Amino acid sequence: MNVEAMYQEIILDHYREKHHSGLREPFDAEVHHVNPSCGDELTLRVDLDGDTIADVSYDGEGCSISQASTSVMTDLVIGRSVEESQVLYDHFKEMMESQGRIEPDEDEFEDGIAFAGVSRFPARVKCALLSWSALRDALMRATSTTEPDKKEDRS
Repeated sequence: MNVEAMYQEIILDHYREKHHSGLREPFDAEVHHVNPSCGDELTLRVDLDGDTIADVSYDGEGCSISQASTSVMTDLVIGRSVEESQVLYDHFKEMMESQGRIEPDEDEFEDGIAFAGVSRFPARVKCALLSWSALRDALMRATSTTEPDKKEDRS
């Protein structure tokens, strides 16, 4: 099996068996993001324990790339600090915008390396980045003490 076929299989596996799917409580912030170019939609919740991401849950509709990217992203960030997750976001975004010129670090991205091939298709980059942008937004809201529409359920 060649590398591209293996990457496609990773994406399909995460699309079929979405990790951390289903909105859960408690949560510190909830965001809803839409990719207007293709119609992908995502509602994402983040729960923090201090500076650590305790949980990320989501409900979404869209293509296999957006759904698989969300699944992979949740695996990568749960248990990491907010700062580590933001650095990972920056590296993932850089890889996705590289048009295939950046070789991903498997230790850093784990199954996320499968999206290196997607980066060669500019129309699909937004699909892969949807959940990462939603996470970044949710983390900003969750760490902001003055956010007026921050949703919280700590019952």
